[in-house]
Amino acid sequence: MTLWLGNHPLILASQSRARQALLANAGIVFEAAPAEIDERAIQQQSGLAEPDQIARLLAREKARSVSSQRPGHWVVGADQTLALGKRLFSKPAGHAQAAEQLSALAGRSHELHSAVAVARDGNILFDTSSVARMTMRPLGASEINAYLDEAGKAVTSSVGAYQLEGLGVHLFERIEGIISRFLVCRCCPCWHFCAASGCSACE
Repeated sequence: MTLWLGNHPLILASQSRARQALLANAGIVFEAAPAEIDERAIQQQSGLAEPDQIARLLAREKARSVSSQRPGHWVVGADQTLALGKRLFSKPAGHAQAAEQLSALAGRSHELHSAVAVARDGNILFDTSSVARMTMRPLGASEINAYLDEAGKAVTSSVGAYQLEGLGVHLFERIEGIISRFLVCRCCPCWHFCAASGCSACE
């Protein structure tokens, strides 16, 4: 049984295993086609500085890019932007940068802005965003290194070097707002839009 009623499978413009598993478990027939875009170049060229605006821009560009190559398909793009005060974080390039990011976040509160967009034939049909306030518990160098060793290469796939869907949840003492941004913030408004458009049986 599938809840997706579109003429073509939904396309997820992401290589995230967590997002792919979420759609599969929700009974959605989909294909994964990561967007080949230069996120940092797009961000710099836009001149945007607010994290929520950047997240929405990148979600739209991911969806738009893939949908332009897959005519007739609905494409979902998503993005997250992490802000610690005025500092914006990108995905860490490796262990050393991941350790530096975690050290900066440890014992402090930051905001995680999440956005989702739906596109078809290169046109944006829907986009939305939300924010969660995350407070990481104090962490020493030994704790950070132990976490990074256990988490492995997965830390380079997320801003802030953590994934709440996995080991990263142990790093936090408090989360305010939407805990699973892709599950709640991203999926619910997205599915409401798809249902209203006749492409999903979920309402």
